Amino acid sequence: MRYTKRAVVAAACAFALIPAGAAIAGDGPAPAPSKSSKAAESTAPSEAGNPASAKARVAGVCADAYQVGKTAYIDRAGAHVASVKQFYSKSCNENYGYLWVWDSFRKTSKDYDVSVGVYSYSKDDYFGARVWTDHNGQEFWSGGADTVKHCTAAVGSLRRAGDPLAGQAASQKMC
Repeated sequence: MRYTKRAVVAAACAFALIPAGAAIAGDGPAPAPSKSSKAAESTAPSEAGNPASAKARVAGVCADAYQVGKTAYIDRAGAHVASVKQFYSKSCNENYGYLWVWDSFRKTSKDYDVSVGVYSYSKDDYFGARVWTDHNGQEFWSGGADTVKHCTAAVGSLRRAGDPLAGQAASQKMC
């Protein structure tokens, strides 16, 4: 049964809708020092994504990582249930996918399956992808992806137990 769930989650990621916009990964300004220092002081997880959180550290996210591109949303029954973002670290030269499950979904769903990774348009493959089954967490980070020279997007999926298909989203394409 668990193998079947993983296959469904993997298939859902493979069929993720990928946005058509383009931008340069890491070409935008890094967050202002005041914002960076505030984030560095806190290790609390957040919808915005905190590379200093415990789960980010376990995933190997570099401390200077910041969001690049626009956030995407996974919707269910017409409402946002999760956010998907791409992060970039200049010091580690890596990209990361980030998925945040919204409280409104967590309150109504006991267990769910989650996947998050970085999709490379250049290689037509996923990097740093991680999968969680029968989970009820809120913050999910992919592993580091050596894709800074590729066109990429963070991709994520969320499937509530009992649903036949996962909801999915891809952040803005960055080149």
